[in-house]
Amino acid sequence: MLTKPERKQIIDLIQREVIPAIGCTEPIAVALCAARATELLGVRPQQIEVLLSANILKNAMGVGIPGTGMIGLPIAVALGALIGKSAYGLEVLRDVTPEAVEQGRQLIDEKGISIGLKEAIEEKLYAEVTVVAAGHRATAIIAGGHTNFVYEERDGEVLLDCSTPSAEQEAESGEVELTLHRVWEFALESPIDELRFILETKRLNKAAAEVAMQGSYGHSVGRTMLSLRNQRMMGDGIFSHILAYTSAACDARMAGAMVPVMSNSGSGNQGISATMPVVVYAEDTGATEEQTIRALALSHLAVIYIKQSLGRLSALCGCVVAATGSSCGITYLMGGGYPEVVSAVKNMIANLTGMICDGAKPSCAMKVASGVSTALMSAMMAMEGRAVTSVEGIIEEDVDKSIRNLTCIGRDGMNETDRMVLDIMTHKC
Repeated sequence: MLTKPERKQIIDLIQREVIPAIGCTEPIAVALCAARATELLGVRPQQIEVLLSANILKNAMGVGIPGTGMIGLPIAVALGALIGKSAYGLEVLRDVTPEAVEQGRQLIDEKGISIGLKEAIEEKLYAEVTVVAAGHRATAIIAGGHTNFVYEERDGEVLLDCSTPSAEQEAESGEVELTLHRVWEFALESPIDELRFILETKRLNKAAAEVAMQGSYGHSVGRTMLSLRNQRMMGDGIFSHILAYTSAACDARMAGAMVPVMSNSGSGNQGISATMPVVVYAEDTGATEEQTIRALALSHLAVIYIKQSLGRLSALCGCVVAATGSSCGITYLMGGGYPEVVSAVKNMIANLTGMICDGAKPSCAMKVASGVSTALMSAMMAMEGRAVTSVEGIIEEDVDKSIRNLTCIGRDGMNETDRMVLDIMTHKC
């Protein structure tokens, strides 16, 4: 049984990692960095220089920017500098207007923005923005987390430098040590009122899905699945509802709809995939509010746990991790206990490991649907007493070791894949 201070520590962790975001978090993080650099400068910049890690560049190239009808980094950078407020965090562009978009277009047309790759860095999440105007210059750097400012400078004066943290800072920022069983204990044994905040994930992400169902966003994966023709193939039941509403929320987000979603570990798609399958399954089966809350807490904390060893960005598609979380939540809603949740996680790892991330884009909704369908299959198999065994592939008897095998492949083993994907993306005609 977790103590109250231990529960408080985990709640604080969830509240740091599960936060609202408008738009894809990679270009939004760059916009946030541009906003902060401009605040340091104190005037509207005339020139903006942006240097990014390969993973940020990859994830920001093909995604819609909220409120603009435009794709990619230049408009995100321009709007971050023109109207962004760093205090808004991942909602930095929530004040965007048509007039601001037009000013952003002008800044782009005037060649006021340069974007390049930051060479010789190991950090996969890195954004450096330098702004110049009237003989002054300012720089802001985000690294390690989408809202984590590590360096600020104005006219040569260093205002913030967290690149070499003190021992005290390292101790304060230490991660909460989790295991899958500890995740289960927290979600199932904590007083329900301590977990009620997690319902905000349901409110935001369901609203995003409903927006997409009434419009045309991205590839309209969600709406396509609920069309009459496709219902004849897939049916009109829990499975099709889960796939449709989860991918619909992703449709809206990747297309740049001006709607917030609740992210998880810096990714809106991860937040959607950890939330919507659980929400739809709970609603379609008549689960109680308490069961829904505990399933959502289980799903989101499982995602956070896996991401602790995988890292913020990697060559492994985030839907693999997020769908693993939702598989845990659905297994619980099906009546499963901890052994069944362990089986569901092993089934997920055995099936989806290796799905590559080739950047944020509208077709991510299709990958989300693939991950969610595997989550349901994994949960159903687990409830039938079926689990991939330790003699198969990368699965071990210990579920936490199996998770480490997954994250080791995604974090280290797929680095060359990551480089090749970026090379292909940047050399297309």
